[in-house]
Amino acid sequence: MFRSTVLAAADSAAGNLDRVWTTSPSSFERPAPNRSPIVPSDRSKRKGQPQRPSPEPSAETVLRAFNTWAFKREQPENPHLLMQVVATAVGRAEPLRFVMYWGKGPRCSIGVEDIECLDYLGSMMARVRDAHRPGVAVTLILTDTHARHNGHPEESIDTYFAAIADEATRRGFQTCRLSRVVADAGVAAVPADLDAPVAADVLDSLAASAGKWYRGAGSAEDGALAYYRMNMVEKRAVELAFPGAIFVTFNGSKLRCLFPARMPIFYMYSLRRGFSVKPWFLPADQELCGPKGCRCRGGETLPD
Repeated sequence: MFRSTVLAAADSAAGNLDRVWTTSPSSFERPAPNRSPIVPSDRSKRKGQPQRPSPEPSAETVLRAFNTWAFKREQPENPHLLMQVVATAVGRAEPLRFVMYWGKGPRCSIGVEDIECLDYLGSMMARVRDAHRPGVAVTLILTDTHARHNGHPEESIDTYFAAIADEATRRGFQTCRLSRVVADAGVAAVPADLDAPVAADVLDSLAASAGKWYRGAGSAEDGALAYYRMNMVEKRAVELAFPGAIFVTFNGSKLRCLFPARMPIFYMYSLRRGFSVKPWFLPADQELCGPKGCRCRGGETLPD
């Protein structure tokens, strides 16, 4: 039953693709190098030999640029796969690609919390650019499917995501809608075991979040189960759309099952070190705080 609902939703989304796209996830542009011109040494000037550019830093150097406690909230789940992705980008002299979900909470307008989060993400990407000449390609997947599931009206969804897309573009980030990613994948993203039972601890965590944010039909438990099954399709669609990219999340590893299985996962703080609440869940007038004494469950993040 849920499988037919997913396929119907994908068909519906495919019929309205022009509205849901912001920018193409495959249209990664290589940022212009940001480095000073090479000045020949006195010796090379005397001999009339131009100085050679310094060699490309190693994959380990590029990885260390962002895999630091200044940004990560816990160790990457698969460090070998993460290194492989970085090494491939270095070896091919291509931008290192990152992709992440950006959700929607009660606010319909962008807030200072969103700006701070985007700036924090941008500071991490700046460190990668400094270490890797081809730069980075960042895509924010705007989770319109989750927003509809939680009962947000279309006008509110469009207004908020349009503002996020504008700010993302100013920082050189790409954006797209999750509904489009799923529609492009079609039936290839629907797992055979979509209706399989859900682990109790995962369902409990999702139900706790649904109790706060879900305004759809049925109970919080119903909303949590539907959300889980949506994610089972969406995570497969994402890994089909973004092969060779690193998936960034503000969630912790206890919800690893919601993320693409074949992509390296980078668990990141949201606004600054020690703070992991997602910005779209923060009221505009809420004073931000760290993990100690925080009104947001010790800084812990729940799904959007």
